[in-house]
Amino acid sequence: MACHVSCVAITLMLLGVTPLEAAPLKDVQAALARDIVGPVLPAAEVQHYCEARVPRLSHFTSLRDWEAEAARLRAAVLEKVVFRGEAARWRDQPGQVQWLATIPGGPGYHIRKLRYEAVPGMWIPALLYEPDHLEGKVPVIMNVNGHVGAPGKAVDYKQIRCINQAKRGMLALNVEWIGMGQLFTAGFRHPQMNQLDLCGTSGLAPFYLSMKHGLDLLLGLPNADPERVAVTGLSGGGWQTIFISALDLRVKLSAPVAGYSSFLTRAVYPRDLGDPEQTPCDLATVADYLHLTAMRAPRPTLLVNNAKDNCCFASPYALQPLLDAARPIFRLYGADSALRWHVNTDPGTHNYELDNRQAFYRALGDFFYPGDKRFDAHEIDSKREVKPQKDLDVELPAHNADFNTLALALAKPLPRRPGWPHDAPAAMVWQQAARARLRDILRVRDLDVHVIRGETTETESVTTVKGQSPQTESLTTICSRLQLGPWTVPAVEIRPTHFHATAILLADAGRRSASGEVARLLSYGYRVIAVDPLGFGESAVPKYGWLWDLFIAAVGERSLGIQAAQVAAIARWARSEHREGLQAVVSVGPRTGVIALVAAALEEKAINRVELHQPLGSFKELIELGTGSDRTPELFCFGLLEQFDVRQIAALVAPRILVTFGASPRAKAELGELVPLYKTLGGVFEPLW
Repeated sequence: MACHVSCVAITLMLLGVTPLEAAPLKDVQAALARDIVGPVLPAAEVQHYCEARVPRLSHFTSLRDWEAEAARLRAAVLEKVVFRGEAARWRDQPGQVQWLATIPGGPGYHIRKLRYEAVPGMWIPALLYEPDHLEGKVPVIMNVNGHVGAPGKAVDYKQIRCINQAKRGMLALNVEWIGMGQLFTAGFRHPQMNQLDLCGTSGLAPFYLSMKHGLDLLLGLPNADPERVAVTGLSGGGWQTIFISALDLRVKLSAPVAGYSSFLTRAVYPRDLGDPEQTPCDLATVADYLHLTAMRAPRPTLLVNNAKDNCCFASPYALQPLLDAARPIFRLYGADSALRWHVNTDPGTHNYELDNRQAFYRALGDFFYPGDKRFDAHEIDSKREVKPQKDLDVELPAHNADFNTLALALAKPLPRRPGWPHDAPAAMVWQQAARARLRDILRVRDLDVHVIRGETTETESVTTVKGQSPQTESLTTICSRLQLGPWTVPAVEIRPTHFHATAILLADAGRRSASGEVARLLSYGYRVIAVDPLGFGESAVPKYGWLWDLFIAAVGERSLGIQAAQVAAIARWARSEHREGLQAVVSVGPRTGVIALVAAALEEKAINRVELHQPLGSFKELIELGTGSDRTPELFCFGLLEQFDVRQIAALVAPRILVTFGASPRAKAELGELVPLYKTLGGVFEPLW
């Protein structure tokens, strides 16, 4: 009964029924605004954290040992990274190919339009540049795109490259890349691929299967020579090139252009982290791009980088680590000359222009036409044959599947175990099992706290309770660095002389945005510890912030798990200092609301009250609203929705106090399902809509 009365009092307080005069807002704002960790430390810590977890390429002296390792790596990347969840079924579906119109090209070649399925319902438009006269077996080249936006497969430098291949008697496949050209739509935005990850299906799979089926159709052509198969592309196309070339042994010649670097390099040069497919979940638990480069041996490989690249993967830092890793493996095969590189200086920026194209043509001549003196690596002038984008458009189905529609379908039956038992003993058993599953999915590890106290100040303020005499109290402010394992979390503790409860406060916009909420809590006798967990407020990495979350996932960890572990550890520390009264976690915003729920779900003893402002109702909302990992990166945790929606995590807080404010209609409906559980367990749930 005492707990219930306390909760009702808090409820009335927050509803404003018994309003108190807030602590001076300017004092609170000044306290929260102080720099504690600065802008450099968060970036340095996440860099070190990720770099330390990237697998290193071992030294091999035996070809047999290396080939066993390469086979293991290929199988592991495909099984543990690419074909997880529904993607395993997609892999086994035969890809359909539909040949459409043939249009004139230029002298000596024509262009056949086609589309093919990457995954069921997702069609990829493509163009086959085909010589007018074909005899015998000829080389086949898959030309992949980079981040060229609306032009897509019609970008001029790619057309020229394909035309040159066709004029030399090759079959050149020009495929559209997901998210570019005709697939340049909201549902194909690359951060949307993590919607599939959330559902427990690899968002990387559509990218890989698009490339695999492109090779399938090329090699299914009557004149295709399976011993002369090449893949090449710029930037994101360079990533596609190394990824498919390392994992698919059918690719004999690989020429990635300014397309990738080692994860170790990316830790130092985060602009190289790229889009989600280039830093896919759990890849770095199996292999680095150094491994993928070495896995090309002994097949011919041309690495092309630009000296003054204004985007990424610049030769001065990106190229040498790749060569150092791959050379010893090529040497084991006696194939030193099969590993080549080219550094472009004219123009030297991010490009696949004339100099880089001719480097590729030379590789084609050397490896596909050895000893043929008729092969000329100089580019055949084809600028006048470049066609406008509309002429190269390929008809697509009216409702072509994309990341978003695939995720919507996958999410519909999730989570797989949506309910909980209705009797108290069984419900508590369910909670314990669910906590273990949640901890495993989020890779949560308990953290110890070491406190480095900084500046301490005191100010006087007057707190007035209606109907009572004014009472003068001092506010003590302590700025601290909380060292939590490899992480440092800034904390501002503000406490009145007399306090009856502790509130650990998190805010989507950082602690500095929550001065009003802090002042309100102080007025009611709370000791407030305002913190910025990983990725929020002062703990945010100023540049490439969300890409670091992807990197954390790539090395096998989960940002949401780290953030929840930080909050839980802070709660244990705060409880050890002051054991009396309630200890609450208060969140302002949907993202930190999920962190608060997870922390409370896993930390049963130190957190006995959770207060959510503007809570998220369901992870499915992220998919329904088309949200990508660039906006809420920590919430796209692989397989989370497969086991838990928000209400299942919230159910793990029961019977402890749960209070909500400013909930959306969706959150009201979803979290309203907790009422019977709270009644069963005898706790207090205050859905203050």
